[in-house]
Amino acid sequence: MTRELIPGARADVDTDLFTYRSLLDDTEVELLGGLRDWLEEHLAPVVDDHWARAEFPHDLIPKVAGLDIMGLALDMSERPARRRLLSGFVGLEIARIDASFASFYGVHSGLAMGSIHQCGSDEQRERWLPAMRRLDKIGAFGLTEPHGGSDVAGGLETTARRDGDEWVIDGAKRWIGNGTFADLIVVWARDVADDQVKAFVVEKDMPGFAATKMENKLALRITQNADLTFDGVRVPEANRLQNANSFNDTNAVLRSTRGSVAWSAVGVMTGVYEVVVQYAKDRIQFGRPIAGFQLIQDHLATILANLSAALGMAARGSQLQDEGVFRDEQGALVKSFCTTRLRESVALAREVMGGNGILLEYGMARFFNDAEALYSYEGTREINTLIVGRSITGESAFT
Repeated sequence: MTRELIPGARADVDTDLFTYRSLLDDTEVELLGGLRDWLEEHLAPVVDDHWARAEFPHDLIPKVAGLDIMGLALDMSERPARRRLLSGFVGLEIARIDASFASFYGVHSGLAMGSIHQCGSDEQRERWLPAMRRLDKIGAFGLTEPHGGSDVAGGLETTARRDGDEWVIDGAKRWIGNGTFADLIVVWARDVADDQVKAFVVEKDMPGFAATKMENKLALRITQNADLTFDGVRVPEANRLQNANSFNDTNAVLRSTRGSVAWSAVGVMTGVYEVVVQYAKDRIQFGRPIAGFQLIQDHLATILANLSAALGMAARGSQLQDEGVFRDEQGALVKSFCTTRLRESVALAREVMGGNGILLEYGMARFFNDAEALYSYEGTREINTLIVGRSITGESAFT
């Protein structure tokens, strides 16, 4: 018995066993269908090559702009807000093909646009968001620092000093997605006058600002993470986000975007499941497809269970966001749970695929590596469990 083994082939399988997509209306389903077709035609054929070379497909930016998916959940003068549930499914569809392009989408549409929408004045929203929606301007989000990751709330070292009608920013940021080519970077800095964290929109051509690509990553290689430095960068008061006056405002942005990372994890699990099911059907060992072996079916069932549970939690989280009642502990739990289940699922899928699971062309090695980044960013599993634990007990276990 022989069967052709096609690298990267995907099964046409039910990835929504509990029918969460039925929560969407016809217009939303149509939008997602058009997005999936676009991703299959434009992104899927080039993603492995760009991942291997650690390069971003910049030529796709004008093409994706035509889909009008940026800032979907934000209420703008030219377009009313769409549901967070829809925005979540958009992130899923992108991550199903590539987690790095989903990261580009999440950083620009969620973190950068979301910060401006949530923390900016009416004038600032009108100045920046329409261009960002059209992708005429690309955004980034500068919070993490060389010495500050999990403890950045208390250890933020980048400073802002008021000097007349300007602010002088000094410091450094690290792991900044879109950082090498962003036009606008939302930079969080500590005001030396009152020790409060504030946000500033730094434009890429401002003197004293520099961005350097981080090399030799083994995950999200297409994502252009950068080291940013600020050496006396002068930012006008007009570029200070007027409603960002403490780390509580920073955390409000992160609460929303942790849900987006969960959707990316669900998207990657969707792609993982499609690839591994097709592989199991096509791979012949001992005279028959490995899909017919009990241990393989156990792994496939576990992956589907993880995917189903994570999708349910992500969908409910988005509904709570739409209702305006999404809490810190819910955002922390959905992020940590979904990325933990992703990590388990992609390991099981790689195991099913054996040695072919570490070859880029078979579609699993990229998912396997990228899952490690999703597991860690926007709060490690341990930090997020402490947020949940504080809610459970009323006691803070943060040191």
